[in-house]
Amino acid sequence: MTQVKICGLSTVEAISCAIQSGADYLGFVFAKSSRNVTIEQVQQLLEQVAIPETVKTVGVFVSPTRQELLDTQRLAGLDLVQVHGTLPDITDLPFPVIQAQSVTQDRHDYHTTADYLLLDAPATTYQGGNGTVFDWTSVDPHTLPDIWLAGGLNSTNVNDAIAYFQPLVVDVSSGVETNGQKDCQKIQLFCHTVKENHYV
Repeated sequence: MTQVKICGLSTVEAISCAIQSGADYLGFVFAKSSRNVTIEQVQQLLEQVAIPETVKTVGVFVSPTRQELLDTQRLAGLDLVQVHGTLPDITDLPFPVIQAQSVTQDRHDYHTTADYLLLDAPATTYQGGNGTVFDWTSVDPHTLPDIWLAGGLNSTNVNDAIAYFQPLVVDVSSGVETNGQKDCQKIQLFCHTVKENHYV
């Protein structure tokens, strides 16, 4: 069954809603973004919410150094890290790494040395949460490893995305927001839609 990552979390209410709605991954953006959080903020947030063992925390970075990943993961207590932009040396890191790659019309080969590959819409800056859907048909899902999928997903298109890509994880941020803020009803609907999907 495809799992769910709710990204760009920054409040106790949104984190609690994501957990209660059945999200499998909680995403915290350490890159420059309207959803940016600091290590200290994440520490405080996670002290206020009981995170089930089955739910994992993910830190999102853009072109970080290896040391930045190590330090932030340790201090914020992250389970995984997600890297957009340039991937640093990830040899023997003690936690899984997700590499985000932009899908473009002139590119046909997607692979990574990281533990997981995430496909996202192209952007000139940090790629997360811009609400853009890339052209799914420009990618042959049969040529891909098991992937994570982002890029303009919401409750109305995620079933089609799962049917086409059969991803390990669907990753949503702006698709569960109203006026730039996480909307619990949209989080609930997105998670319910994915969990009720019978594609595996």
